[in-house]
Amino acid sequence: MTPVPPTGTEAPRTAGTHSSDSGRRRRPLLPGIAIAIALVLAGIGALLISNAYDDPRQAQAIGRNLPVNEGARNPLDLSSNNSPAVVRNPQAEENLVLANRVDAPTYSCSVSTSVDGGASWNPTVIPAPSRKSGKCYAPDVAFSPDGTLYLTFVTLKGRANSPAAAWIATSGDGGKTLSRPIRTPLGKRAFQVRVTADPRNSRRIYLTWLAASELGLYKFTEPGNPIQAVRSEDGGRTWTDPVEVNDSKRVRAVAPSPAVGPDGELYVLYLDLGEDRLDYEGAHRGRGGPPYDGKWQLVLARSTDRGASWKESVVEDSLVPTERFIAFTPPFPTIAVDGERVYAAFQNGRLGDADVDLWSLPPGESSWKGPVRVNDTRRRDGTSQYLPKLGVAPDGRLDVVYFDRRDDRSDLLNDVSLQSSFDEGDSFRKRIKLTDQAFSSRIGFGSERGMADLGSRLGLVSTNTVAYAVWPDTRAGTRRSGKQDIARGVVGVTNPERLPGWLESLLRYGGIALILLGAAVLALTVVRSRSPA
Repeated sequence: MTPVPPTGTEAPRTAGTHSSDSGRRRRPLLPGIAIAIALVLAGIGALLISNAYDDPRQAQAIGRNLPVNEGARNPLDLSSNNSPAVVRNPQAEENLVLANRVDAPTYSCSVSTSVDGGASWNPTVIPAPSRKSGKCYAPDVAFSPDGTLYLTFVTLKGRANSPAAAWIATSGDGGKTLSRPIRTPLGKRAFQVRVTADPRNSRRIYLTWLAASELGLYKFTEPGNPIQAVRSEDGGRTWTDPVEVNDSKRVRAVAPSPAVGPDGELYVLYLDLGEDRLDYEGAHRGRGGPPYDGKWQLVLARSTDRGASWKESVVEDSLVPTERFIAFTPPFPTIAVDGERVYAAFQNGRLGDADVDLWSLPPGESSWKGPVRVNDTRRRDGTSQYLPKLGVAPDGRLDVVYFDRRDDRSDLLNDVSLQSSFDEGDSFRKRIKLTDQAFSSRIGFGSERGMADLGSRLGLVSTNTVAYAVWPDTRAGTRRSGKQDIARGVVGVTNPERLPGWLESLLRYGGIALILLGAAVLALTVVRSRSPA
């Protein structure tokens, strides 16, 4: 028999044995935790790499601002150059042409041509239609697919300097020389004339304009002046009869901005001023002050039969005005077409100060998305961002250039900013400052009346590697001289080689799997550490 130890005494312990409290080993934690951390870090790294390749494109400003117009460096040239339009030759990517209006000391037109991607510019002579045709004014330009350049402008005559006729000229050498202008059927009092070309048909072009009746000082004397459109199938030699674009119930429509889609559909974006007699009928008498206190609408008219008939959709029905303007030369909204997707942008005061808003119409849909606030300023910061211009690169990048006063708390000094979207306008990258020197927004024609006119638009050309912007710049002027020049800024876009799609997916989903596996290893390690060995 085995002897029983006396009560109150412990049984002797043999070597290598433990009591119930100390006889359970804790499994080591460190190896399992190390493996879990390694798996999670590897997964995070894979995700970061895959996300970096979601869109590796980066953009930055290149070089300093350079003047475009011939008299920019001449202190004796006090011309007020504004409202630039810049276009790129589809047959020669380094060939750019710029046209802009001149408001002072006399009304005039300016055309400049570059053959080195905008690094240097040369003036182009605009032949006079006739000795008595009047002053050239408000030019516009467009390239057709075969590289033919079309230039339109109106001529002003009489004491009121109202449009007497509209003309079109062509160039077959990239804008270096222009043909003698041919008179178009637009007739007298054709305001806000724009030209656009069909991207698939080199002979098909469109003109849009506002057909006015009676005029007064700084005003249309009555509502009901329609936006109209005509088409030419032979490069501007003959034209269809004018067709009214806007609904006749919209009696104060202004600023038509045309574009042609890839399938030949014609779009015209315009402002419906509603009951705004302050601007349309010149109740402000050409003097500065608070903007109209009602609402406007931003409207898109669309034609699928080459301008013969039109249907409309309201882009924004509660657009809040941010400034007064002269009805003859209003700020233009901007439109861009990317495949079947349509973009529209304009300034909006819905948050109390002027912001750039963007709307988009996805393919196959009838309802507009937006507005998306483009400028990345603090909301209601009391500064103005306005007069946007859209550009779409062939790879789908959407660029927006605009006047920007965020760096001046007094809201007087302009810079020019550019922001880009790589997700079809849903979000925008941080702003790129194009100007290397701010300039006054109070210099230009009308400054003595508190309504300095910096023009109706900015200019922008977007390619896969470059965004080329032009704008009216007053840094060489004073309020007395009114001098405005056309300046340019360039943004370079890098587009590194992307990973193959299968590898991006492998990194993305593999990274997620590694993170989950690491979490599982960590959990299992903790559980096992609490169980006896």
